Amino acid sequence: MSIDMSQFLQTFYEESFEGLEIMESSLLNLDPGSTDEEVINTIFRAAHSIKGGSATFGLSEVASFTHVLETLLDEMRDGRREVTGEAVNLLLQSVDVLREMLTAKRDDQDLDQQRIDEVHQQLEALLNGNLQTDAGAADKSAGDGESASTGTTSQSSSSQNTGGGWKIVFRPFTDMFRSGNDPVRMFRELQDLGEIKVKVDSSRLPEFADLDPEESHCGWTIELSSDAQLNAVEEVFAWVDGDCELEISPLTLQSEKSGSSVSNETEDAVAGELVVERRKSGDRRKEDRRSSSSAAETASIRVGIDKVDAVINLVGELVITQSMLSTLGEDFRMDMVQKLAEGLGQLERNTRELQEEVMRMRMLPISFAFNRFPRMVHDVSQNLSKNIELKMIGEQTELDKTVIEKIGDPLVHLVRNSLDHGIETPEERVAAGKPEMGTLTLNAYHKGGNIIIEVQDDGRGLNTEKILAKAREKGLVEPDAQLTTSQIHNLIFLPGFSTADVVSDVSGRGVGMDVVRRNIQSLGGTVDILSETGKGSTITVRLPLTLAILDGQTVAVGNEVYIVPLVSIIESMQVKADMVGYVAGKGEVFSLRDEYLPVIRMYEIFGAEARTTEITEGLLVVVEGDGKKVGLFVDELQGQQQVVIKSLEANYKKIEGISGATILGDGSVALILDVPGLMRIASQRGRGVHDLKRTA
Repeated sequence: MSIDMSQFLQTFYEESFEGLEIMESSLLNLDPGSTDEEVINTIFRAAHSIKGGSATFGLSEVASFTHVLETLLDEMRDGRREVTGEAVNLLLQSVDVLREMLTAKRDDQDLDQQRIDEVHQQLEALLNGNLQTDAGAADKSAGDGESASTGTTSQSSSSQNTGGGWKIVFRPFTDMFRSGNDPVRMFRELQDLGEIKVKVDSSRLPEFADLDPEESHCGWTIELSSDAQLNAVEEVFAWVDGDCELEISPLTLQSEKSGSSVSNETEDAVAGELVVERRKSGDRRKEDRRSSSSAAETASIRVGIDKVDAVINLVGELVITQSMLSTLGEDFRMDMVQKLAEGLGQLERNTRELQEEVMRMRMLPISFAFNRFPRMVHDVSQNLSKNIELKMIGEQTELDKTVIEKIGDPLVHLVRNSLDHGIETPEERVAAGKPEMGTLTLNAYHKGGNIIIEVQDDGRGLNTEKILAKAREKGLVEPDAQLTTSQIHNLIFLPGFSTADVVSDVSGRGVGMDVVRRNIQSLGGTVDILSETGKGSTITVRLPLTLAILDGQTVAVGNEVYIVPLVSIIESMQVKADMVGYVAGKGEVFSLRDEYLPVIRMYEIFGAEARTTEITEGLLVVVEGDGKKVGLFVDELQGQQQVVIKSLEANYKKIEGISGATILGDGSVALILDVPGLMRIASQRGRGVHDLKRTA
């Protein structure tokens, strides 16, 4: 009798990735010279389990790589080998390689054999006591984690400009814009290096009706006439690693190939030496495997037996209630109305409790999102020559698995900005009277049906004068505009905004923070900044606990019903005629205490037949989005309720101003409003959305 091992393969992958997380966190806690046997044993056991499982499932490449790693760890735990900083860094690289190998095997993709061989050779060199020679070359190739040749001749040849410049073939992946990158900025930076000629490839453009402005479909071939070295050209594209296909080759090579009679073998050898493909390990396969890897990541979830038991008990209660109602229905009389009402009330309670318990099954501790940051802080602080301590509070705070998966990237941007812009170098901190070591704190807690995540640093804080000056220089703020401190701080979320004096591989290109706010708002959340110059900054992210259920306010516009998320509503009011006015270039506004707010007439936006067009006869729902406030003009408020969100994009297509739909109690469909999207629609129609301070 044979056993089908494939049925256990998914479990192996899940447990292996958990083992790699354990290895990484333990290695980060392993100090050079440490003799902590328990920590080393923990790392060894995780590696041993991955090796054994890989051999069982026929993943020979993974088992072979892990074998040399296991041997090295075995010598460390026996005291035969000292724990050094170089060894810990190499072991961390090995964890990265194992993660890439397992991901490729899981997604049925090719392995990056060059990257595997490089790290494998370094492990062998460390075992043989010869790490220094091999590691020196490896440091060059692994600076950003990309593959590169270990041969010194090839490395030298491929990094030198042979006189003519560079040919760059740049093909962004479809969703590159969503990461905050803009090809126009890259072209501008290339122009700083020399003269460029650009040829566009529009062959992948869809029909106009199917065109999504947030998707990238074009490619470019760029000829850069410059004496700039390769690393300067690569630096321009540092932020798009993983979001594009990129090939860089010397222009002189192109002319030689087109105008000489060099043999094919010689030409191939030269091309192999000079052509550089900058794609991180696995990036060449990234676009193809996004859908499959995404599905794999969400394929399963571990649930405590107590949660399963609670659901089973509630299902039992539901069956009893259903049986009681069925009995009533068999021979119903009017004198049984009271019992029917009691049965329906019991059914409502059971259904609500069952819903809550099922949602609990999807809840995971936020440590799943926080676990990536110890390694990031370790690597970035070394890169920036800073001493930074990471503190994590509230790691067991639970929220929906879907929210955890989607909040990871925005948090990465916030943490990297704190590390780069926020916390000073040790010398600067000592000069300012601060401890040499900076502190970055991640804190998560529940508050009012939401989860609050704080990213706090004790660094230099935001420089309001510099931010305002840069915003005026870029034309983002009128020269005579008077802004509050809070409004100035929020300018860092504008697209393309950056105050960095030096562009680094950590931050400073003006990408990221606008995407952070947009991504958080797409989750139904908000982001706020509190900063004090010289003392540090706190960025607060407020998110709903789940994306499946929403607390909303039902509003009527003509015969249509819409849901406004409660988290966006500030207040509702009925205005008088003297509170409403019209500002040239801004549209219709109304007075609310110390400011004038724009009015968005919902019936105009959605083409509905309004019951009234007189603003004094309807209601204004004051909402906030993108840091601005507006008044939504509706006919009436119908009540608050929890609604189950259905994806409109999955079932129909993406609609600007609408975040989803729900089915109401009477079976009708109501659309859920996307407040920032409505503001964008209003702006595009010439009804600008601005905060206008009262001058009276």
